[in-house]
Amino acid sequence: MKFLNTIDSKFFHDTIPAKPMGKYVHFITIRVTESYPLFQTDGELNKARVRAGIENKEPISRLAMFKRKQSTPERLTGRELLRNYKIGDWEKCDYNVDFSKTTPDCILYGFAIGDSGSEKSKVVVDTAYSITPFDDSHLNFTLNAPFENGTMSRQGEVTSRINSQDHILPQVFFPSIVTLKDPTEAGFLYVFNNILRTRHYGAQTTRTGRVRNELIGVIFADGEIVSNLLWTQKIYDLMQQKGKINPPDPLNEDDVLENATQAMIDLISQECISHTDFVGTSFTPLLNEVKSITSNENRLQEMLSQANTESSVYAQTWVLKAGKKEPKKDSKNNKKAGVATE
Repeated sequence: MKFLNTIDSKFFHDTIPAKPMGKYVHFITIRVTESYPLFQTDGELNKARVRAGIENKEPISRLAMFKRKQSTPERLTGRELLRNYKIGDWEKCDYNVDFSKTTPDCILYGFAIGDSGSEKSKVVVDTAYSITPFDDSHLNFTLNAPFENGTMSRQGEVTSRINSQDHILPQVFFPSIVTLKDPTEAGFLYVFNNILRTRHYGAQTTRTGRVRNELIGVIFADGEIVSNLLWTQKIYDLMQQKGKINPPDPLNEDDVLENATQAMIDLISQECISHTDFVGTSFTPLLNEVKSITSNENRLQEMLSQANTESSVYAQTWVLKAGKKEPKKDSKNNKKAGVATE
C-alpha cells in the first residue's frame, strides 16, 4: 500500500530486510523546551564540556539530552497509538517486561528479553546538546510541600519538606538527528509520526517535561551523516557571527531554525555519501503530506496496520523462528537410547 506522493518509492524497501542494505533516512529535528524539563542522572542535570563551535574553539559546558531520553518517549507514543487502535499484539506487549516481538515498536525500536530473544534497534538516536551554554540554559528552583492550608507550619510544627532542583529553561534548543535504517514507507511514517506527536521528555512528571519537536528536513542517504554535536557547533558559529546569541536572553526560534537549516546544508555538502535532501522549502510539501495522513484517523489506522503487517512478517521469518532452539542431534547416542532422530 502506497501512502506518499511526494517521495520516490526507490528510497524505501518493500519489506523489512533481514540484513543491513545501506538505506538510511535521517529526520533533522530541533527539540525546543516549552516548560522546565529535567534531563538528569543521579539528581543532577546532564552536561558535557565541549568546544563551543567548529571555528570558535573556546570550551563551554552544554546541557546533554542522552539518547534514551529521546527514543524512549517516542517509542512509547507509538505503542500508545497501537494500543488505542488495537493493532497487532498490543495486549501481549508489556514494555521492558514482556515484549510481543511482532509489533512495529519491537521490530523498529528493538527489544532485549534475556535468553528469550532480542532485536537490534533500527532507529538510531545519539546524545543531543544545547546550542547555548549550560549557565545560560538552566535555573535552580526551591521546591516545597506545604500543608493543606498553604503554609509550611501547622500547630507550631514547621515542615522540613523543602528542596532545590536545577531545571532546564524554556526555549532551549537541542539539535537532534533521528536515523531509521532500511525503512519501508509505513515504517518511515511510523517513526515520523512518533517524533511529531511526542511532547514530553526527561523526568516524567505531571507538571514538567514539555518539549516540542520542529522538523526542518529529511535526508535519504546510503550512510550516516554528521553528528548532533558537530551540527550544534556549526549552528553556534553561524548565530554568533550574526550576533544572534545574546545571553541571558533566550534564542529566537526563527533564527535557530534558519541557521540550523543553513548549517545542515553546509555540512551535508561536505559528506562523502550519496544523499537526497528534503531540507528547507523542499521539505514543506512532504511535511504537509505526512501531517495529512497522521491527522486523518482512517489513514493513520491504515498506516499503523501496514507497519504492523510488515513487522509481523519480519518477526515470523527472522525473530520468532530464530528464537526456537532445536534440540541437539546425536544419532549415535540416540540410536543406543532408542530415540527417533527425525
